[in-house]
Amino acid sequence: MPGPHNPPLHALIFLGPPGTGKGTQAKLLHQQFHLPHVSTGDLLREHIQQSSELGKLAKTYMNQGQLVPDPLILKMLFERLSKSDCSKGYVLDGFPRTLPQARALQDYLKDKTIPLVINLSLSKKKILERLTKRVVCSQCGTPYHLLYAPPRVAGVCNQCQGPLVHREDDTKAVILKRLQVYQEQTEPLIEFYTSQRLLHTLDCRGDKQAIFREILTLMTPNNAGQ
Repeated sequence: MPGPHNPPLHALIFLGPPGTGKGTQAKLLHQQFHLPHVSTGDLLREHIQQSSELGKLAKTYMNQGQLVPDPLILKMLFERLSKSDCSKGYVLDGFPRTLPQARALQDYLKDKTIPLVINLSLSKKKILERLTKRVVCSQCGTPYHLLYAPPRVAGVCNQCQGPLVHREDDTKAVILKRLQVYQEQTEPLIEFYTSQRLLHTLDCRGDKQAIFREILTLMTPNNAGQ
């Protein structure tokens, strides 16, 4: 198993529909290996909050109800990946979402590294069970799950005693729409990375630590990039 300060991989990419635990596994990898958890959504928000040139440009598209174009997202991402804390590795969250993004990323990574692409698989029934049972504290943001990680007192946060609420995007109708968008836009990436022999699919019905152990196995030099 790789040591905590010497991960053998430079780039990890998580694929999988909403509710499969991509963020959870990225957090565990950050804790064990100190790999930066790079989210394109977070990058976009940071640039807008800081009123950077890229942020101002992105905001003009968003204010018009348009998607931020790939070249702008890619410029933000590659700028972030060039920073010193990414020199030993990073975990990409929410990127790539489309085939053009995946191809652009492969061009960027060429001669730098071979990414490990992990596809987290879960049935639609289980995804709905996970997401519709999620609640979050309206005051401090602490997340809970009514089946797997319930609060000690129903409807009350363990940390600050604030009221727990469902996220607006965790209704069944919204989740089904998100799954449809994922299938249309992102599932083609599975074929793309399979054709390059970079994809590893993991069944994520089990415990998060068991899934994490499987990921660690894939991260060993003998398995990485195969």
